[in-house]
Amino acid sequence: MKIASNKLLGHAERLAQANRERAATNAALEEAKRELIQMEARTRLVTEMVPAHITHVGPDLVCTYSNRRLSSVMPGSLSDIVGRPVREVLEPETFARIEPRLLRALEGEASVFEITHEPSGRRIRIALTPDQGGTPGQPQGVYALSMDVTEETQARAALAQTAKRELAAQLTSGLAHDFANLLTIILGLQGRLERMAGLPDEAAALARATLAAARRGGKLLDRIAAISGPREIRPVPTDLTALLVDLQVMARPSLPEGIGLDILVSGLDGAVMLDAGSLQDALLDLILNARDAIVSGGAGGGRITVTARPVRDTWLEISVADSGPGFSAEALDRGLDPFFTTKGGEGSGLGLSMVYDHTRLSGGTLKLSNQPEGGAKVTLRLPFRPVAGPERAEPLLVLPVEDREEIRADVRAMLRALGHNVIEAASADEALALSDLPGLDLVLSDIGLPGAMSGLDIAAALRGRGHLARIVLMGSLPPGDAQRARAGSLPVLSKPFSPADLATALGRSEAA
Repeated sequence: MKIASNKLLGHAERLAQANRERAATNAALEEAKRELIQMEARTRLVTEMVPAHITHVGPDLVCTYSNRRLSSVMPGSLSDIVGRPVREVLEPETFARIEPRLLRALEGEASVFEITHEPSGRRIRIALTPDQGGTPGQPQGVYALSMDVTEETQARAALAQTAKRELAAQLTSGLAHDFANLLTIILGLQGRLERMAGLPDEAAALARATLAAARRGGKLLDRIAAISGPREIRPVPTDLTALLVDLQVMARPSLPEGIGLDILVSGLDGAVMLDAGSLQDALLDLILNARDAIVSGGAGGGRITVTARPVRDTWLEISVADSGPGFSAEALDRGLDPFFTTKGGEGSGLGLSMVYDHTRLSGGTLKLSNQPEGGAKVTLRLPFRPVAGPERAEPLLVLPVEDREEIRADVRAMLRALGHNVIEAASADEALALSDLPGLDLVLSDIGLPGAMSGLDIAAALRGRGHLARIVLMGSLPPGDAQRARAGSLPVLSKPFSPADLATALGRSEAA
């Protein structure tokens, strides 16, 4: 009986020990489960904070995980994609570009590549990494990371175009210099020949034709210098609707009777950052090309349509379409090449190249196409950078210094329209006398003034006195001029300028 009792106690003790070990194991498992849940929560939080879409795709190309950021990277796509086939998640064109890489990733091949998401116009970089969690050489799926690199791509395009321009300038500068000298000699000799007494009419006509050809060569040199020389894009806040209305006014006198010009703007309520002058020049070139195409088609009339709209929040798309005969196959293929022209001896072949150059320098793209209903179409896409509506600035007491009354009146009107108070001076001496008025916030002085003192001297005198007024200079001298370079860190507002340019310059002076 005693032995049986001892055995029972031993079994009970072993059972208790087993229960304690099981409880400890269960506690460890619960702790591990808790830590795993916390780790999964932290991982999900981190992946959802990353400005990219992260997903896992199984061998059957069905999404098994997503950080729910697909729609922010590829607008218009689904957000809840877990359990859905990739083919259903992406539109057909995007899936067709990605599918071959996905299939190779399922075979163990990692890759990084870029595509354009056509519905939004965004440039997307995609990294595919095989999931090697299963049998070696047989991935259990693919991890995919997708990032919006549109701004990076725009910057790369602008830098590449700048590098091309610098190389072209180096290659052509010496040749252009020698060619210019030759043209000068030809013009001089032919001019003397044309003025010779008793020259036969036929010889005089030949001399005049030679002079005209040489002058055309000079204009061609100017265009080569413009397309290959140094150029800086200067974006400013621009009311695109107003710019296009001005363009319509400028272009209309150049259009023959029977050719209409329509301007269509949609989705652009505020200002956008643009190099307004270069864009207007480029669009005017395109309108004149469209006019020539309509006239050469022999229809006797037609329409040119300029359309501007944002493409989601990525691109500003501007197109110029005409009702002419459209681009030939050769023009579609070579239309952007320098010196390619369909106008024979009448064209330099640099118009479209210069438009393309401006677009690429801005980080954009340009496309030539024919419309289904007939006619050519040129489409520019520029980076879309809307300007937030400015807060009303505190009124300043501004002293414009300008010797020409008409310019002074324009500047006074602009400043008052911006909400500032104005006192004005016509000379440096008058400005320095008025600078002692209490509460003077800003001096806006022309660089070139009559008399011994310039706007630069006014700035130096006020600094020497320790005057607290900010200083902005204005002038019509080119940026490379030696006198303008003496302005140093002072902001210089180039004439002519718009109210938006003035407001920007005053804002920059405050930031400085």
